[in-house]
Amino acid sequence: MNDNSLTKIQPDWYSPTRLHDTPLDYDFPGDRFIPNRSLMDLHQAHTLLTNRTNNKLQKPNFNDEYRRKMEESLKLDVEGRPFRMLVFRGSPKWSRNSTRLIDEMRRSDKEIPLQINENRRYRKFPLKAIRALDAPLLSDDYYSNVMDWGKSNILAVVLGSILYIWNAQVQKAAVLMEVKREDDCPTSVAWSDDGKIVAVGCDSSKLQLWDAETSRLVRDLQGHQSRVGCVAWKGHVLTSGSKDRAIINHDVRARSNLVSVTRAHRGEVCGVKWSSTGNALASGGNDNLVYIWDSFKMSSRHYTHRFNEHQAAVKALAWCPYSSDVLASGGGIDDGCLKIWNTQKGTCISTNETGAQICGLQWNRHHKEILSGHGFGRGESHCQLCLWSYPSMARIGEPLRHASSSRILHLSQSPDGLTVVSAGADETLRFWEIFGPPQESSENVTHLDNLLSFKASAVR
Repeated sequence: MNDNSLTKIQPDWYSPTRLHDTPLDYDFPGDRFIPNRSLMDLHQAHTLLTNRTNNKLQKPNFNDEYRRKMEESLKLDVEGRPFRMLVFRGSPKWSRNSTRLIDEMRRSDKEIPLQINENRRYRKFPLKAIRALDAPLLSDDYYSNVMDWGKSNILAVVLGSILYIWNAQVQKAAVLMEVKREDDCPTSVAWSDDGKIVAVGCDSSKLQLWDAETSRLVRDLQGHQSRVGCVAWKGHVLTSGSKDRAIINHDVRARSNLVSVTRAHRGEVCGVKWSSTGNALASGGNDNLVYIWDSFKMSSRHYTHRFNEHQAAVKALAWCPYSSDVLASGGGIDDGCLKIWNTQKGTCISTNETGAQICGLQWNRHHKEILSGHGFGRGESHCQLCLWSYPSMARIGEPLRHASSSRILHLSQSPDGLTVVSAGADETLRFWEIFGPPQESSENVTHLDNLLSFKASAVR
């Protein structure tokens, strides 16, 4: 390269001559990604990049001794043994074991159920109740709902004109309230979600809230004109159904308790149940209808669905605990059908003709089963407790009975979901260990484990 070639290229090349000729003084030499151009010789750099003359690299002047030592350093280890750097030491295909990580994980999954089954506790279907309590003056009335088991493990039950609370842990009963007038007897009870307050509906249209710890009346709720036969809680909202055909939502915190009043049933409202999510309310009536209501549209008469396939009054309602849009309903003596509904699509999933009046329904929270309590009828389920497998609806075990084939009036289950109590027309309360024990696999594997597990994750 000579001065003439540099002079020839320079007119065709733009360069920041200001920075080159009069460089600025910087306190730092430049960033490693964006260097300081004031320290560069831009003309020389451009010349080296654009010069098209073939300048062959000069052969480095290395002697033979240097080459020999370099070769020894690369091919021999420190002890003088032959050594090769960066060599690929692959094994032949026929000598490899086909053990992929996903195969190992799936193989371990197959072994886990075998280990669980070895220590599995087999369920025993009960042949009789584990406990029976006398319940004199228990009302033999299909349209009442006078028993509920709260989350504080206390059972509330109405016997005549007295509301009793029975502590299941210490097995002691106490009187919570008593009415003086015979036409003012309690006809419905329901524990609040926290298990502290009992809502009591009466034959005289009164609706009251009682503190179970202090046995004091908290407040009276107005709005109904006739018997309050069913009540249900959803947080601070209490829903009541009455013989006056009205469904009322009460805000128990507000001075003016009425939130909404809905009259869609053409007969007495026999049952009300909130879904586990609190987004939907199911109501059954003496008009043989089941309504599904949106919790945000209760102020209007616009229901979500109306089911008219029952042929008798609908009192028994129960939402599925592991599928929030599945509802079970049972019809009266002229119907005797146990129906499962998809409330999202508004369709009937299954119909099971039991041949007997259905007075109560309880889902098993530990296994996919549902228990039905029956009253009078012409079928084999007459006055029995029947356990059904879901979704096949096949009967499990032998039916259970109260004494003297008395009809089952009410059902409720313990807070842990293992024991069911039934109230019969023989004026007894019977406790059945029919829902346990819980599945061990469901205790060991959590929902978060399923989400984070790569074993059950599909690639596509």
